[in-house]
Amino acid sequence: MSTPVATRPFAVAGVARAARVRRYGLWLAAAVVLLLLPQSVRTGTAIAVMNQMGIAVIFALSFNMLLGQGGMLSFGHAVYFGLGGFIAAHVLNMAGRGAIYLPVPLLPLVGGLGGLAFAALFGSFSTRRAGTVFSMISLGVAELMAASSLIFDKFFGGEEGITTNRSKAPLLLGLEFTRDRQVYYLIAFWLFVATLAMYAFSRTPVGRMANAVRDNPERAEFVGYSQHRVRFVSFCAAGFFAGIAGGLFAVNYEILTAENMGLNASGAVLLMAYIGGIGAFVGPILGAVVFTFLQSMLSDYTGMWLLYLGILFLATVLFVPMGLAGLLMLHAPVWRARRVGRLLGPYVLTGALGFVAAVGIIGLLEMVHFVAAGRTGTRRLFWLVVAPRTLMPWLGFAALVVAGAVGVRWTGPRAVAAFAEASRPGRP
Repeated sequence: MSTPVATRPFAVAGVARAARVRRYGLWLAAAVVLLLLPQSVRTGTAIAVMNQMGIAVIFALSFNMLLGQGGMLSFGHAVYFGLGGFIAAHVLNMAGRGAIYLPVPLLPLVGGLGGLAFAALFGSFSTRRAGTVFSMISLGVAELMAASSLIFDKFFGGEEGITTNRSKAPLLLGLEFTRDRQVYYLIAFWLFVATLAMYAFSRTPVGRMANAVRDNPERAEFVGYSQHRVRFVSFCAAGFFAGIAGGLFAVNYEILTAENMGLNASGAVLLMAYIGGIGAFVGPILGAVVFTFLQSMLSDYTGMWLLYLGILFLATVLFVPMGLAGLLMLHAPVWRARRVGRLLGPYVLTGALGFVAAVGIIGLLEMVHFVAAGRTGTRRLFWLVVAPRTLMPWLGFAALVVAGAVGVRWTGPRAVAAFAEASRPGRP
């Protein structure tokens, strides 16, 4: 039975109201989680990792303003992160000497303004081009700043960088930031504000036109919008939020070096965005959390953690190009249709076999690293103590790789078929 025409506007208004309530509820829930998260952990290491995650989330979201929303692949986005951090650190040192009055909570804003200033400078000419040319210009800017860090050593501190001390800054409302837990709440505040502001920017006409320029710049020009100006505004906004992240980095770590604005930092934010998914706003958030967690945890267990991050990036690009967020959104219709139960069996079986293959690959790589380093004796891998210079561990891990790969080859198509069946429109 169809809905009467007179009642359709009320139905549409009700749907829109429900969507707004759901959106506001998500933001409120996020704020509550940020407030309560430190209460669930007891160790200082966990707080330090969460601080690092908060900074990485802002940095990754600012990069997604370029790549995901504007289609601008930058190889030098860390320039604005690093410059914002250096400016914030110098201002913090001035505040510590009493030259100016600026409390610690406002320093990220100083970093953001610094990132904005340099983004306006470099974006004035780099955003006149798009595609590969823009990427090469961003790479050139990154190399230019890397060379400048050794020339202007008064500002960048040379190879040692510059240090600062947040405890010497003037207080705001009696708030001190001498411990990591106190710094966490500062980072959480700016994380919430910056994320909300970047989301709001994506909903503005400029943010919408950035999507249009990304998809079809000629049509955007035809309807009266300058693609250069749209890219320039997006570029400046991304530089501002990257500078905020850099300012938080200066407050949290109290040291900055040229590496913070080098190619490694730019490559790291690129990995975060792609792993999480550049097609969704929440994608860089997931990518930053996963990347930071793996970086913090894997580095304690293996010296090959960068190799594993590279393998994860390649696997994401090859097999899950939409990223983790895109993979989750792909299952939204299945969740709404309440058919998730149909996928549990195939997914668990395929995941278990994939885990078996991953254990075998990691074991082989770790033994190669052990032997190549010239070590002797035994090495603990997972739940075993193995001797990499004997034959049996190699055969055992190779067997795991073969068994897991063959199993995934057999169960993978069945999992795909189960997903297609669960996604089919119709009654559950």
